[in-house]
Amino acid sequence: LYTYFKQLFAQVTNPPLDALREELVTSVLTNIGTEQDLFTETPEHCRQLKLRNPILTNEDMAKIKELDQPCLRNICLPITYKVAEGGEGLARALEDLCEAASRAVADGYTILTLSDRSADRENAPIPALLATAAVHHHLIRKLQRTSCGLVVESGEPREVHHFCTLFGYGAGAVNPYMAYETLQDMIDQGMIKEIDFAKAEKNLLKAIKKGMLKTMSKMGISTLHSYRGAQIFEAIGLASSVVDKYFCGTASRIEGIDLDGIAREVAERHKKAYPARKVPKTLPLEVGGAYKWRRNGEDHILNPRAVALLQESTRTDNMEMYRQFSQMVNDTGRSLKTLRGLFSFKKDRPPVPLSEVEPWSEIVKRFKTGAMSYGSISQEAHETLAIAMNRIGGKSNSGEGGEDPERFTPDANGDLRRSAIKQVASGRFGVTSNYLTNADEIQIKMAQGAKPGEGGQLPGHKVKPWIAKTRNSTPYVTLISPPPHHDIYSIEDLAQLIHDLKNANPSARINVKLVSEVGVGTIAAGVSKGKADVVLISGYDGGTGASPQSSIKHAGLPWELGLAETHQTLVLNDLRDRIRVECDGKLLTGRDVAVATLLGAEEYGFATAPLMTMGCVMMRVCHQNTCPVGVATQDPELRKKFAGKPEYVVNYLRFVAEELRQIMAELGYRTINEMVGQIQRLDVNDAIDHWKANGLDFSKILYRPEMDPEVGRYQTATQDHGLANALDHKLIEKAQPALVRGEKVVIETELKNVNRTVGAMLSHEISKRYGQEGLPEDTITINGTGSAGQSFGAFGAPGITFRVHGDANDYFGKGLSGAKLIIRPPETATFKPEENILIGNVAFYGAVSGQAFIRGLAGERFCVRNSGVEAVVEGVGDHGCEYMTGGRAIVLGPTGRNFAAGMSGGIAYVLDEVGDFIENRCNPEMVDFDPLDENDIAYLWKMIEHHAEYTDSSVARRLLADWQGTLSRIVKVIPVDYKRALALLADEEQTGD
Repeated sequence: LYTYFKQLFAQVTNPPLDALREELVTSVLTNIGTEQDLFTETPEHCRQLKLRNPILTNEDMAKIKELDQPCLRNICLPITYKVAEGGEGLARALEDLCEAASRAVADGYTILTLSDRSADRENAPIPALLATAAVHHHLIRKLQRTSCGLVVESGEPREVHHFCTLFGYGAGAVNPYMAYETLQDMIDQGMIKEIDFAKAEKNLLKAIKKGMLKTMSKMGISTLHSYRGAQIFEAIGLASSVVDKYFCGTASRIEGIDLDGIAREVAERHKKAYPARKVPKTLPLEVGGAYKWRRNGEDHILNPRAVALLQESTRTDNMEMYRQFSQMVNDTGRSLKTLRGLFSFKKDRPPVPLSEVEPWSEIVKRFKTGAMSYGSISQEAHETLAIAMNRIGGKSNSGEGGEDPERFTPDANGDLRRSAIKQVASGRFGVTSNYLTNADEIQIKMAQGAKPGEGGQLPGHKVKPWIAKTRNSTPYVTLISPPPHHDIYSIEDLAQLIHDLKNANPSARINVKLVSEVGVGTIAAGVSKGKADVVLISGYDGGTGASPQSSIKHAGLPWELGLAETHQTLVLNDLRDRIRVECDGKLLTGRDVAVATLLGAEEYGFATAPLMTMGCVMMRVCHQNTCPVGVATQDPELRKKFAGKPEYVVNYLRFVAEELRQIMAELGYRTINEMVGQIQRLDVNDAIDHWKANGLDFSKILYRPEMDPEVGRYQTATQDHGLANALDHKLIEKAQPALVRGEKVVIETELKNVNRTVGAMLSHEISKRYGQEGLPEDTITINGTGSAGQSFGAFGAPGITFRVHGDANDYFGKGLSGAKLIIRPPETATFKPEENILIGNVAFYGAVSGQAFIRGLAGERFCVRNSGVEAVVEGVGDHGCEYMTGGRAIVLGPTGRNFAAGMSGGIAYVLDEVGDFIENRCNPEMVDFDPLDENDIAYLWKMIEHHAEYTDSSVARRLLADWQGTLSRIVKVIPVDYKRALALLADEEQTGD
């Protein structure tokens, strides 16, 4: 280091800098010296303990407790308190714990172990999260936090969420000793068979680690170091007196229990552990039932009795039986299980006659079914929902994953199996021009209610050939749908996608799905300004049984919180009248819809209840493909058991609408629009008396913004999507001979980067007339010169050929649906194309079919999520072919790093001139590098020859001239799962299975 500095300063030759040079050299010599070695490890360097896994085994914990080195000293701090002293004792114990931690750091201890192993009959454990957060924040206030690490030794953590919160509030490692003891006991009793404790422990650690990684990834966090202490949580039901002192900076909007309440709950558990009277050692534990209904376990809103009433009422068209279901849900089931169950209606307006309330047939037009994709549920269930909603003028949701074009035309009896809402996530998995054209509403899934922040995932065994065909993917290859933040990085990206989709179908509404969370009102305001027509606030409570358990219970928030915030924010910013607000999340009854309406919603989504009317019995095995009633399975034999009918769904939604009409009449409202946002009609139900509920404060939810009478409370205006000046209007006009008579046309046009999403509206016209097949190749040729704007050629339909002399911005060829894109530099260009970027980032995102030839380099994430396009390019940036599921990419030049990350389908051919591609630039986690076969060689020759012909590429001509040398330098990248699936399909074809 000294030599480096000396050489560096010797290069400074400007005389005025001589003095500075000497001063710096002297400083280096003084502080570093010529003899001291900074790079060899010595005891003085050892300031941290490196762990293989932040979840500690008991053996690991024992080793840490024995640490007593000058720079690594452990001290064990008990986290217990005298249970008889209640809240005061708990508060005092926390104060003592924090002071003890501070003294320990001052005394030189570098690892503080917070342990509840000393709990006994008199001393109860302080909740591990409370103790951890208290010490963490106390040490931050004392400026001591960076001087020590926190280890939690507790019997409490057992679920993924427990570990996530402990790390999120400062823990550096956790030892869940009770979980290990439970494993050993289960092995001893024979409940766990065929594996020993070492294997069981390893499996547990692996499960916890994978669950934590899933939680971190959906927040966009890649390291535990970044997650630790990040506090990415909201408290539900904790008083601000607790949050402000021990969980500083955490949102808590409805108050809740204080330390006295926490101590009371601890005391109840402690009493069960140490009962006053002697009990048998074999006394069984409570059966629980948090995730699934169990007899004599925790009560559920949808218990077997409620499910039976709902199914019988809808199958027999029995409104009276539905009322019994509704009463069970509203009165006894809901009061202490949801926030809306704690509300009551203020009936301080004169009621109106029921006959004057808008009819149920109008109300149900606001109803929708949830986004459940074909593949997650069976074809029969998916189509039954669509038929039912089309009969009543509501909307069913396709879910992410495409839809069979056969469903776009009515059946012989007049029923239509088409889903009115097409969900696109961020525009992937079967999103084609024809798919978007056949939509009344297009939904962008920015978040999912039941598992917010996560992408979906369809296991390979459920990706049957007919599912893969619909999704434009490969059979038996797992479909990974990463979180939306992998694709939508800003509100500008979202606005661009909204614009793309509106061009792809100008008559469809654009819906953005958000999850209920703190701050969602601000996001909704951005969505409104981004020109969305509808914003959906999705509650955590709902979703199929395929959702991860930690997400079902511990991710997202009740829709009441997000909906109230969204409506208030939109009203305060005078944005409410330009966008419709929808909510979903286990809406079950007319009362639910009434509460949602008063909080600001005007459209409503249902999923769980419609599934139940079709036979769902809440088995929670959706992900296992073993649904016994044929609802959530692709197994042909199980699908035969499906007994649902559209009439059942129609009956249910009619019952809900009729119940809502009665409430509207009692509250004095004749129409939904009159009722939207009238928050003053809601009050807290004083009749509910529970020690936990008594501390809740709903003033923030029930706040009604002061507003000008001119400010709207519901959607009355339409968004201006800026389509009037789109270049496509001119293209469509010039393409009329092709559109009407199928004649070939050639169109010359100038391109400017303000012309966004060129070609999408023209493709929409082709899809309307000719469906998925489109027009014959090269029917419409568009020769463009200049700079193409964002999303050039997006959702380009078959029959269109774009030839561009110029360059293009990001999202080039997004969702390409059969068109051909050719781009090369202008004739007057003086630069070398193969050394310059010609198209921007994220080219061919979610593209389905077609061809592309790019004479020049592409930016980052080239062919991300490509599922069918064949593309030739002369070099790409980082993350090429990321999450690709199909198609072929030929890269005739250098690549950036992390090529093929998450790639599960398709093939890439990369020209490796330098010889470092496999070693340094490709992500080998999911791919193999196979030799070229005869088919590969023939394909490469054909495509590179086309590239030379279409773009006059000197690179292509050079490679063709030295063909054998070229082949020796091409690396074939093929996903492991894709290769396995191809072999399986070949075997099926050979055996006829």
